[in-house]
Amino acid sequence: MQLRLTLRACFGAVAALLAVSTGESAAADRANGQRIAERWCSECHVVATGQQQGSDRVPTFAEIGGSKRFDDASLATFLSAPHHSRMPNLSLTRSEIADLVAYIKSRSR
Repeated sequence: MQLRLTLRACFGAVAALLAVSTGESAAADRANGQRIAERWCSECHVVATGQQQGSDRVPTFAEIGGSKRFDDASLATFLSAPHHSRMPNLSLTRSEIADLVAYIKSRSR
């Protein structure tokens, strides 16, 4: 019984976190996301139309934004704790992550 209550509480907390992440994404500042991308991501990723440099070993923001693999929540989770060895942990705030996710997702449109 206690285990069920604990699991239910954990599930509720995760659901609330996802709801907040999704809500932040809707109110996110894409312009700030673009500034973050240009500052921190453009050395490796092509983050904007017309960008002349970037690695051919990593996906462009247009590819990431259009990928079915990354919805807003999974992209935000990845950016909060990148698991790729070549991807630095930028220690972004939740608001900055929401802004960056909004910008990345806008690149696919």
